[in-house]
Amino acid sequence: MPSIMDKSKIEKICVDDFAIRKRFSYGTIMVDLETHRIIDIIPSRETSDVKKWLETYPNLKIVSRDGSVSYASAITSSHPNALQISDRFHLIKGLSEAVTRFIIRKFPSRVEIPVVTVLTPEMQALYDTSNRAQRIRYAHQKRKDGFTISEIALLIHSSTTTINRYLSISENEIPEDKKISRERQHQFAVEQKQKEVDEARTLYNQGYSISAIGIMMHHNPQTIKKYLDPSYSAINVGYDVRIPGKLRPYENQVLELRSQGYTYQKIHDIISEAGYNGSVASLRMFMQKERAHAKSRSENVQNQKEYVQRKSLCQLVYKKLENIKNLSNVQYETIIKEYPIVGKIYTLIKEFNRIIFSKKVDELEIWISESRKHDIPELQSFLEGISKDIAAVKNSIIYKYNNGLAEGSVNKLKVIKRIMYGRNSFELLKAKLLLYEMMRF
Repeated sequence: MPSIMDKSKIEKICVDDFAIRKRFSYGTIMVDLETHRIIDIIPSRETSDVKKWLETYPNLKIVSRDGSVSYASAITSSHPNALQISDRFHLIKGLSEAVTRFIIRKFPSRVEIPVVTVLTPEMQALYDTSNRAQRIRYAHQKRKDGFTISEIALLIHSSTTTINRYLSISENEIPEDKKISRERQHQFAVEQKQKEVDEARTLYNQGYSISAIGIMMHHNPQTIKKYLDPSYSAINVGYDVRIPGKLRPYENQVLELRSQGYTYQKIHDIISEAGYNGSVASLRMFMQKERAHAKSRSENVQNQKEYVQRKSLCQLVYKKLENIKNLSNVQYETIIKEYPIVGKIYTLIKEFNRIIFSKKVDELEIWISESRKHDIPELQSFLEGISKDIAAVKNSIIYKYNNGLAEGSVNKLKVIKRIMYGRNSFELLKAKLLLYEMMRF
């Protein structure tokens, strides 16, 4: 660095590390908090080296840093009276990462929750009238409930003439429901599988070994063991599982528009303007499957389950609920009800974020005390870390300074490294960086 810089005038700085050779060697960068200028860099982040370096700046009064123990120790040794400020971004990031690790450890990749369905009359009509027989029965039921012919016509998007025709059919003459081909194929496959399971269990009860049964039924021993397991079900666990696709972000909109009587072509035009690039046929297939799902849910509401991706729970640590595509308000509320600890940790994160930017430093100790009540190792580790550095953490709430300048300066340094294609010594890198800063000011 040119000698024209008077180190004794440097009073407020922020420091951060950077990779000289990633995973092998690191350096430290110093930025003036008042002028926003890069002051110096050294090829080390070890405590002893950083301490000697900081001692060459005799009048440091404020130092902003991340939660590094090495930097904290070096600053304390070289300038015991300097005010150390922990970076707010790193504090929030540390808590978020701790909570994310807890969620990953605690929950499987798919979190099971009970299905909660709150349907409007229009949506219920949409699900209950997938074929002619269902529409006729629905019209009869609604007529008994006191609905007028016009109201029934509006619900199922038919004319009053059609409704009168439905009501003229006696209940004894209403045709039976016909299952769609997919349901018939699935039912046939389940019946065939169940016959195999029953046969394997019968042979086993007759004294045949698993190997012998496998040979007789042309299956490997692992399959026979699976059939003999009392908890085994012939229904494929993958059947009816919803696979995310092009239509996934627009499914709720499609259901709502369809319940209002819009045609498939009109719905396709509307969602295409919003970014959908699939076909009209996909909408028809989706509605067919959705009706089958609704029927399945209504037949066994008590035991019906749905799954939420664990990554959606992790995203809630960083994002607002409305910005997460695969998680609805109803699902979120159900998760909080089924797993109260999830709601508690989200509350802790929001409260910590509020305190960090509130200037109310006294509330930090209360938050730490409340957080210690939760038996979560990842959270306890974070609390232990900020408790050891409590003075710097409190200073981050009181003062406006942070490490943003250092983070941005590291990016600038990386650009210069890339311009030189890595063919530079540390001294050349330092000279180019500081010369650029000198020319900029």
